Amino acid sequence: MSRCKGGGGMKKILKMDKPLRKNILTYAFVIAAFVILQIYTSNPGSSPTLRGQLVPICAYVVMALSLNLTVGVLGELSLGHAGFMSVGAFSGAVAAAALQQSVPSPGLRLLISILIGAVLAGIVGVLISVPVLRLNGDYLAIVTLAFGQIIKSLIENLYVGVDASGLHFSFLKPEITLEQGGRMILNGPMGIPNIAKISTFLAGFILIMVTLLIIFNLVRSRTGRAVMALRDNRIAAESVGINVTNYKMIAFVISAALAGAAGALFALGQNTIVASKFDFNTSILILVFVVLGGLGNMFGSIIAAAALTILPEALRGLADYRMLIYAIVLILVMLGTNSPQLRALIQKLVPRKKREEG
Repeated sequence: MSRCKGGGGMKKILKMDKPLRKNILTYAFVIAAFVILQIYTSNPGSSPTLRGQLVPICAYVVMALSLNLTVGVLGELSLGHAGFMSVGAFSGAVAAAALQQSVPSPGLRLLISILIGAVLAGIVGVLISVPVLRLNGDYLAIVTLAFGQIIKSLIENLYVGVDASGLHFSFLKPEITLEQGGRMILNGPMGIPNIAKISTFLAGFILIMVTLLIIFNLVRSRTGRAVMALRDNRIAAESVGINVTNYKMIAFVISAALAGAAGALFALGQNTIVASKFDFNTSILILVFVVLGGLGNMFGSIIAAAALTILPEALRGLADYRMLIYAIVLILVMLGTNSPQLRALIQKLVPRKKREEG
């Protein structure tokens, strides 16, 4: 009887439409990877390098998923995604430092910081999307790149301190008068030092699952279908009454908010963060995750982000040659994934599923 029940469950999964089946497999993969890594890292003999990379991997996975929503689902090229990550990172780190006395629980403080990072990044996304989303293609990419650099420059000139009366802000000038016992949190280009590391692998796993839930439900919703219609044929979508600006803004703002949450998770797993960390190179790195994993392919983005975050650290023993090898591996993988001959070979090697007889 148990075998029949198991077989019936498998048949139900196989009868699902392909996107839903792929979504379930993505959830299952993330859960399995979390369980395996949790068991492995609980062993005292496990690699300390891997343990230190778990939170950044989770943050970059969320970043790749969020950018794939803009690039893969919406079909617009954004080169300023690191700017939203920096908004979440600095606002989350400032919030965590300001709440250290009033909210002693690290888990609750992390949750509040992630929510603040997501909300503020979403607000910045709204402000940017109003002028930006009227553009398309290369123009949109250039303007988002400029906005990313503007956000980085603003943070480099922002000073934040905290004392008994609350937060104090200063722009351009580092002079902030604080009461006795107060301290500076954000020191302009020096960033935020001595961050209490409260981010955990469990929190990163939960954030990845929440991100997948939001993206998959959005894609399968009426809004998601409208967004994909805009991607496929903007003129046809407009002709049936789809509001281009509104639906673009929805996808763009959700993407920005998720990037902000990832930034807060990332920042609260570091000792120090500076604005230069979230520059143009970081935006390109995240775009590489998306392109390598496949546009619109969330499972591929997870694999690419995890692999390309681990690879530079795995090659660290090769000193000056590690980034050269990293670049060569990237080129070979990109050539391989875009090779029709390789795809044909994989299709021959992978056995076709037998059709069920009625």
